[in-house]
This record gives sequence, structure tokens and C-alpha cells, in this order.
Amino acid sequence: MTAGPDPDPGRRATIILGVVLIVVGGLFTLERVSGVEFGRFGWPLFIVIPGVLLLIAGVALSGSEGTGLAIAGGITTVVGLILAVQNATGLWATWAYAWALVGPGGTGVGLLAYGLVHRRGDLISTGARALGTGLALFAAFGLFFEGVIGLSGQPFLRDSDVLPVVLIGLGVLIIALSLVRRRPAAT
Repeated sequence: MTAGPDPDPGRRATIILGVVLIVVGGLFTLERVSGVEFGRFGWPLFIVIPGVLLLIAGVALSGSEGTGLAIAGGITTVVGLILAVQNATGLWATWAYAWALVGPGGTGVGLLAYGLVHRRGDLISTGARALGTGLALFAAFGLFFEGVIGLSGQPFLRDSDVLPVVLIGLGVLIIALSLVRRRPAAT
């Protein structure tokens, strides 16, 4: 016997919001009881944990509401993880290229997770492409901003023998990928 559509989808969203608020409240209570100051160093957890909860809630639900929550959870989790790395390292200027991990990357994480749990090949494929795009943009912009401009310190590619090799390798990779792409079937 299969269950029909949920007669009150807003009820699920309200329950999920309640769980998120309970977890965040629990973290604040843990901070007060333990004396550990999460606010100073662990504050990104207040973004990561709700993001993970949204992601879990999204993959637990079916339909467009589940997909939407999974995407929101993926984006929120990735933002929190980036903030945790930046908070630990002090490299706040990396937002100049870390955005690529948030937009396409976080969206890809949500779609990929939802697609894997619900065995949706279309979402797995779309999520993997979005995540790959985000990672590629992050790497390319990171090489430029850090290696050529030196956004967070001394540029490591400028005035070195590495830059020409990286550019040649990137060119070869782009050509190789364009040659192996599947061509549309002739009609």
C-alpha cells in the first residue's frame, strides 16, 4: 500500500524548523554549561549544523520540497564550512573566489545527495556537473587570485617557471575535453 501525497506539506516544514531551532538552542545551552566559547572560534558551527540538518531533511522528503530543502542545506553547509576555514586561517579575502563553492558547488551537493538517496539519475548527473563546475571555478579563480595576483600573500605563479606549465596544461585539458565530448546524434 503506497501513501498518497501529504495532505499538509506545511506541517513537515514546521516540524523541520522546530528541529533546527531545538538543535541551535541546544548548542547555545551547551556553550553556557560547558564554558566553551563557541562564538569566538566555533561560530561557523551555527551555520554548518543547520545546513546539515536542512540537507538531511531535504533528502528525507520527496518531491520538489525535498529537492529545495536539500539544495538550501547544501548551500548553507558549504557556506558554513568556508567560513570555518576562513575563521581558522584568517584568509577572509578568499571570498573573491570561494563563492564558486557556494553557488554551483553547494547546489551540486544538495542535488547530488537528493539524487543518490532517491535514485534519481538526472539529479545525480546535474548535481555532479554543478559540483564539478564549482570546484573547477574555485581552482581556476584561486590560481589566478593567489598565484598571479597574490591576494592572500606573495603570488606563487608570477615570475616562476610554473605559470607557463600551468597555462599549457590548462590549454591541453580544455582541448582534450572538447574533443571527447559526446556529439549529438544525427537526425
